[in-house]
This record gives sequence, structure tokens and C-alpha cells, in this order.
Amino acid sequence: MKEDQHRINDNIKFVDEVRLVGDNVEIGVYPLAKAKAIAREQELDLVEISPKAVPPVCKVIDYKKFLYEQKKREKAQKAKATKVVVKEIRFGPQTDEHDYEFKKKHAIKFLEDGAKLKAFVFFKGRSIIYKDQGQILLLKLAQELEEYGKVEQMPKLEGKRMIMYIAPKKK
Repeated sequence: MKEDQHRINDNIKFVDEVRLVGDNVEIGVYPLAKAKAIAREQELDLVEISPKAVPPVCKVIDYKKFLYEQKKREKAQKAKATKVVVKEIRFGPQTDEHDYEFKKKHAIKFLEDGAKLKAFVFFKGRSIIYKDQGQILLLKLAQELEEYGKVEQMPKLEGKRMIMYIAPKKK
């Protein structure tokens, strides 16, 4: 079974007094035994919220309900977070016009769908001597995709690849 991230009821030890907070509880500093008694009276749990504080802060709540609400909040936060998708398009240093146009159409579709684009020119064997052609190709692509996205990283040679990133424009 998973270890609870908060200490509750009898697991709260090694302290003489706690700061008590919560609904229908008089906020203040109480001895630990009195705080436990108050929680028992209300048929709720005494949960240590902030153990590092002096004295530690405890709250009188229904622990299972508290965990459920916390999970619900985390799930909602996770759903709001945007997931970045990176799509790749690969060129050769001497990619001809038809292939270039075909790949450009895909790039436009990716950017319109909201994905980041990683365009790269792959140099095989001795084709590394055409670095300038690769860079011209990527810069041409960046210029033609200007209305769909903005260049996040200019063409940069990394090993046998010249890589450029383009991020979609916000709608």
C-alpha cells in the first residue's frame, strides 16, 4: 500500500502542541492530545498539513474526502497543461523542387494543427561539403512558412544534421 503523504491522527508524534485550523474549529495553538480529542468529537481526522512550521499546522478534515479533492484538482491541472508535439521533416542537401513542395505542404499542415516543426537536412557521407545548400534550403523553408509559424532556432549543424525549429503562430 502507498505511504500517505500526510501524517494523520495517531501518526502525528514528537510534538507537544500544534496549530489547529479548519472549518468549525477555533483556530489557535493546542496541545496535541486536545487537538486529537477535538477531531474525534467531530468524527473527522487530524491531518498534519505543514510539518515544518513551528508549531506544526494541523487541520481537522475528512482525510479521504481531502485526498479525493486533491486528486481531482491535480487531474484538472494536468488537463489544462498543453502537450507539445514535435513533428519532423527530413531533407537531403540536394532535395529537388517537387519533393520540397510536397514536404512543405506537410509542414504547413503540422503547424496549422499546432505542432512544433523540426526541419532538418541530413548529410550522408561526403555530402557534408554542401552545408551551404542545406542552410539555404532550411532558410527558404522558414521564409515560406513565415505566415504559419515563427523560427524558434535558426539552422544549426549538429553532427551530420542541420536542424531548425519552427513553432506555430498562436491563433
